[in-house]
Amino acid sequence: MFLLRHLTSACVFLASKCLPDSFVLVTLLSFIVFVLVYGLTGQDASSVISSWGNGAWTLLGFSMQMALILVLGQALASAKLVQKLLKYLASLPKGYYTALWLVTFLSLIANWINWGFGLVISAIFAKEIAKNVKGVDYRLLIASAYSGFVIWHGGLSGSIPLSVATQNENLSKISAGVIEKAIPISQTIFSAYNLIIIGIILVGLPFLMAMIHPKKEEIIEIDAKLLKDEYKETELIDYQQDKTIAHFLENSTLLSYLLVFLGFGYLGIFFF
Repeated sequence: MFLLRHLTSACVFLASKCLPDSFVLVTLLSFIVFVLVYGLTGQDASSVISSWGNGAWTLLGFSMQMALILVLGQALASAKLVQKLLKYLASLPKGYYTALWLVTFLSLIANWINWGFGLVISAIFAKEIAKNVKGVDYRLLIASAYSGFVIWHGGLSGSIPLSVATQNENLSKISAGVIEKAIPISQTIFSAYNLIIIGIILVGLPFLMAMIHPKKEEIIEIDAKLLKDEYKETELIDYQQDKTIAHFLENSTLLSYLLVFLGFGYLGIFFF
């Protein structure tokens, strides 16, 4: 326990003092690659810049998928039913140990289902825990909320397992010719070795996060008053008072239900 806490403190120092934001890392890596390509391949500067710019545009489709995952995950996590469930679960822990265990466990489950949903709902749940549980280190609480991200690629939204399970002309290209035939998710996501690894992490990680909680004198808490409710019910326009077609359509749930029906219909056709 002593060594584990000291190792955690060293990692915290490294991350907080030496590790910049991810955007800074990407920028630095771009410049490093630019210099290496310019110096080792014999290309002139304009060719390297053109290759860099053209390559960025090829990521638009992937970027759209990632953006949708985050936006839809946010929408799902903000639903009234999910919010009520989170508030109920947040009322269960009575101490820091069970609080950290529960946050980590829920984060793992949510990220296995969908990484965008997991990132959003875990952060919201951690804030709810901070409102209800005293004496829990807020830094570790947030770290626990994001720790479940470690299993996302072994879950239902893993990009590589889903990509290699799709038979199309790009399969050979994205695998550099290694994979010619689609690999079903029964051999990747739902394979025995993957499920065993997921199970071990699911059991062990919550206890690990709870065990590295700092000593009482080193705890940093957050004032619960700062954690305002970001998901208060918004006041909808009553189209019965302002009887216009625009207000009726904007506040009617019929269109949403029809869209959901079409979405589930497409999923049924696609999978079955």
